[in-house]
Amino acid sequence: MNNKHPIKPLNATDVEEYDAIIIGAGVSGLYQLYKLRELGLSVRVFEDAQGVGGTWYWNRYPGCRFDSETETYCYSWSEELLQEWDWKEHYSGQPENERYLNYVADKFNLREDIQLDSRVTSAVYDESASCWEVQVENGQLARAQFLIGAVGVLSAKYVPAFPGVESFGGESFHTSNWPKEEVDFSGKRVACIGTGATAIQLIPIVAEQAGHLTVFQRTANYAAPCRNSEVDPEVQAHWKETYPAIHKKCRQTPLGFAHDFDPRSALEVSEEERLAVYEKLWTRPGFAKWLGNFHDIFTNAEANETFSEFVRNKIRQRVHDPEVAELLVPKDHLFGSKRPPLETHYYEAFNRDNVKLVDIRNSPIQSITATGVKTQEAEYDFDVIIYATGFDAVSGPLTRIDIRGEKGQSFKEKWADGPRNYLGIQAAGFPNFFIGASSAFINYTVCAEMMVEWITDCIGYVRRNNFSSIVPSLKAEQKWVDHKEEIGSQTLLFSTNTKNWFNGGNIPGKAQVIQMYANTLPEYRKEFNESAANDYKEFVLR
Repeated sequence: MNNKHPIKPLNATDVEEYDAIIIGAGVSGLYQLYKLRELGLSVRVFEDAQGVGGTWYWNRYPGCRFDSETETYCYSWSEELLQEWDWKEHYSGQPENERYLNYVADKFNLREDIQLDSRVTSAVYDESASCWEVQVENGQLARAQFLIGAVGVLSAKYVPAFPGVESFGGESFHTSNWPKEEVDFSGKRVACIGTGATAIQLIPIVAEQAGHLTVFQRTANYAAPCRNSEVDPEVQAHWKETYPAIHKKCRQTPLGFAHDFDPRSALEVSEEERLAVYEKLWTRPGFAKWLGNFHDIFTNAEANETFSEFVRNKIRQRVHDPEVAELLVPKDHLFGSKRPPLETHYYEAFNRDNVKLVDIRNSPIQSITATGVKTQEAEYDFDVIIYATGFDAVSGPLTRIDIRGEKGQSFKEKWADGPRNYLGIQAAGFPNFFIGASSAFINYTVCAEMMVEWITDCIGYVRRNNFSSIVPSLKAEQKWVDHKEEIGSQTLLFSTNTKNWFNGGNIPGKAQVIQMYANTLPEYRKEFNESAANDYKEFVLR
């Protein structure tokens, strides 16, 4: 193992000292800063971007929005904030989400402890001093007893290694690094590579603006209607009156959304009744089609197939050209074995004369040329290429930072075969380092708040009892990894039978293992609560 790292000596005189350092100023990082300040700690947040917001800063592509209900995704921890902010849409768009998080930063005076445009390149644990030394890209050094990686799960963009990417003479963008300035597609020949969640939001809007849009699809996805709408004053007032009940329900549902599974099996009702349920669900907005469905479509392939075929037929009904429709109908996986995106007029975009669908499963992209894209069968000229090619999810944002724990152990090497941690929040060999990003398939903000509060309580416990460090035991970590695999393998979403970002299968060469915790929110909270109630007995406290 190579223990060398590009850090200045630990006795350097220009090292800034804090109680805690947070990497990232998104949904998790902002709340973590607020909570650690409540403990009276000195905190510094290093943020790569030029503004706060994390996901909602970077992903400013046309059509980007929540796929969770707005009233469930917003922060629940401040009643004053809940009453002050008026939401405009039921599934809020990126511009409003970024404004909201900036409002939070200003309202709670968080900016004074946030350093923007500061990408963390490495973090090294000093065992003799029980603290972390963090280096920023500009050479700045800072030390703290506690380090929190609030880097999100979808912040490390992925672009396939297409030969010739740098040779393209036109404009090109990855959806997660979209320009602040509006991109003008008028009259232009545009390529969109990818048909995942971001592309499904983006394609209908670009199709309306571009001279011509060519969509390169490797894998067809099930997309369900979002059915977004503006929030009228009566609904806004109702939310403000009932926020405690709304968020209480989210904390009690299996996955932190405003939906409960139907307790019946899809296979125990008649076909007529089953189809009636599906038709009713189809008219509802958001994830109701998935998370309000029969419970066993999440775990049972036979039950799921009944709904998968229902959705395939819905797609066929919306696309005029039967050949194009069949390309857009998923046939290699079941509904919900990848996270199903929400869409608005996505399938209708392929009815337009200026939109062409290219199947790159049968005719792969061979290279990006100076003028466009070359597949196995044809060459296409473009003015703009959009890479909607996804993320190195969950582990990628952390393993791209050079993090070194006890005895110089590399975090990237430790996670080479998949995430290894306890409770999704700490890894053996990396004392006082907390993974402050949602590590379970749960409504992101609901899970993030729970994790931030656990981290805060844990740090408070360590400080009150005069411990210098806390780290899970290897035994506890292995037990958790085994438990995570067992729970995840029981679901269609996390099973490695279908390649997706939840199991690392979307990245060539990445270990295909369950990346996140697939248990219910109440059970996950129970694990957290028991750990704290038992004085962190699964951890080594020094």
